[in-house]
Amino acid sequence: MKLSEWGSTRIKNLGCMDIALIKLSVAGFVLMLVSLWPPLASLGWYWYALVFVLAAIKPFYAVFRK
Repeated sequence: MKLSEWGSTRIKNLGCMDIALIKLSVAGFVLMLVSLWPPLASLGWYWYALVFVLAAIKPFYAVFRK
C-alpha cells in the first residue's frame, strides 16, 4: 500500500472537528517556530502571501477542475 493510499483511507475517518483541530495545531506549531526563530517574523507580508499562493495552487486546481 502506498503512503498516499494509506493517508486517504485514514483521512476518510476524520470529521470536521478533527480537521479543524489539525489546522489549529499547525497554526500553533507555526507560531512556535516564529517565536523560536525571530528572523522569520521579520519578513515582509508579501513573502507570506507568496507562500500562501504557491501552497494553494494545487488544492484549488484539484477542487475546481472539471
